Amino acid sequence: MLLSRGLAALTFITLFSFSLHAEYLYKDDVVNNPKFAEQINAIGTELKAKTGVSLYLVMVRDLDENQSIADFEKQVVAQVKEPAVIMTFIELQQEVDILARPVSLYEHFNKAQILSPNATFIGSVVSAIMFARSYDEAKELITNRGGTILPILAEKTKDGETVKKYSVAMFNGYSDTADQIAAAQGVTLSSSAGNGSKNFIDIIRLIFYGIILYGISRYVYGRFFRPKKDKNV
Repeated sequence: MLLSRGLAALTFITLFSFSLHAEYLYKDDVVNNPKFAEQINAIGTELKAKTGVSLYLVMVRDLDENQSIADFEKQVVAQVKEPAVIMTFIELQQEVDILARPVSLYEHFNKAQILSPNATFIGSVVSAIMFARSYDEAKELITNRGGTILPILAEKTKDGETVKKYSVAMFNGYSDTADQIAAAQGVTLSSSAGNGSKNFIDIIRLIFYGIILYGISRYVYGRFFRPKKDKNV
C-alpha cells in the first residue's frame, strides 16, 4: 500500500515537473532530447516574458485518420491561452504549419518566409523557373525565400541522423519565428539562435548552387565554345 502510494506520488511529481519543463515544447513524440527541450523552452520563456506571446512547438509522429494539420492545430490552440502561436510538425506526413491566435499576430512574423522551401535567392529562382505556373507564383517564390525549416527537412541524411535533422530544422524555425515576433515589439532575445543559423544555411546553399552553376557553365563552354582542333593537323 505504501509502495503504491509512493509510486503514485513519484509519478505525479515527475509528470508535474515534466509539464512545467515542457511548457513551450508542448508535445514531442519525435526528437525526445532533453537538450533540445531545454533550448526550445529557454526561447519560449524569454519570448513570453518580453512580449506576452506564447510560442508553442508541437511535434507528433502522425495524425488521426482523416484529420488535417489545421484541425489538429485548432485542438491545440483551444487548450492554451491567447495570444499564442502554434508551430506544428507531423513527421510521417512531413508537414509543417504555423497557426496564430488572435489572427493579428500574423503581422508579427512572416509565415510564408519561414515556411519557404527555398533558403537562398538562387534556389528561389530555380524553383520559380521549374514550378511556378504564373508570374504571380514566380514572384511569390522569389520574394518569400529564406526558409528556415523546409530546406533542412529536404536534406538527405545518413542512417541514424534523421532525428537530428528534425531537431535542427524545427529549432531554426522556432528561433526564427520567436526573433521576428520579438523584433515586431522592439525587443531582442538573448536565448535564440539569431541570424547565425540562417546565415550558415545560406552559405551552404550558395556553395551547393555555385557548384551546380559551375558544372553547367563548364559543360556549355565545352559543348559550344571550346575551339575545335583542326583534324588536318
